[in-house]
Amino acid sequence: MAGNVGYVNQNLHKILELIPKLEPKCGNSVVITVDGPSGSGKTTLAKEISAVLDLSYTVHMDDLYEGWESTLTPKLTGKLSEILMQVKIENRIRFAPYSWLESRLAAEIQSPAPKYLILEGVGSGQSAIRSYVSLALWIEVLPGIGLERVIKRDGPAVAAFMPDFI
Repeated sequence: MAGNVGYVNQNLHKILELIPKLEPKCGNSVVITVDGPSGSGKTTLAKEISAVLDLSYTVHMDDLYEGWESTLTPKLTGKLSEILMQVKIENRIRFAPYSWLESRLAAEIQSPAPKYLILEGVGSGQSAIRSYVSLALWIEVLPGIGLERVIKRDGPAVAAFMPDFI
């Protein structure tokens, strides 16, 4: 996808110019969501944004799902809302990430609330949390390209869990 590099870099530059102008809507934290279909480049974009921001922290939606059955459910919405309420009211992040290898919640993570909180992954930009979000980003990808990227990254067995691509 070498042809997309200039487009992505140009948009990243625009995003990075915009971020310092954003007002916090979640306590003292500026919340940025990076959402879109699987394989669209959400994690890559979130890493690029985080790499240039001081005082940033990224929560990956993969850490909040509890297996394939709980993706994009009210339980995910509740977890996101709880994390953001803690950031707003208690000035901290606290959650137990899901271990996909062990099929259970791992040890709780606690951290002071950052200046920039990036929520990255499918479902991160849902409307239920919009009042906390200073910048919501959505990335598109052609289904065939997205599926190809997901299989390359996670292996062919994951294709069964990608109904939007099949």
